[in-house]
Amino acid sequence: MKYALLLMGHHTDPACGEDGGPAPEEFFAFDQEIQAAGVVVHSFALEDQEDGVKVGTDGSGEHVVTSGPFAEVNEFVGGGYIIDVPGIDEAIDWAKKSPGSAAGGHVEIRPLAPY
Repeated sequence: MKYALLLMGHHTDPACGEDGGPAPEEFFAFDQEIQAAGVVVHSFALEDQEDGVKVGTDGSGEHVVTSGPFAEVNEFVGGGYIIDVPGIDEAIDWAKKSPGSAAGGHVEIRPLAPY
């Protein structure tokens, strides 16, 4: 079964490796471990939200384009993995190993739709 592991952070948390947050080296080590296990279908890391753009629709149906940062968003996706494992228990085990699940962050697990 394929699952998305979304590495979530919170804007009030320390930056990666600062003030007790997981260091980049911890994420690199986790990446090597999960890649070596052969369960990764795809992985990605995202740049900061300041570099992002949001596209939505206003009440009149017009598209609205907003550049980051997005003050109304408290959580953000820092990166993620698509993994192929036998079931949710194995996905949970990988999420627990991720530095993204350390204090201040969490890993959201979502099954991929079969279409």
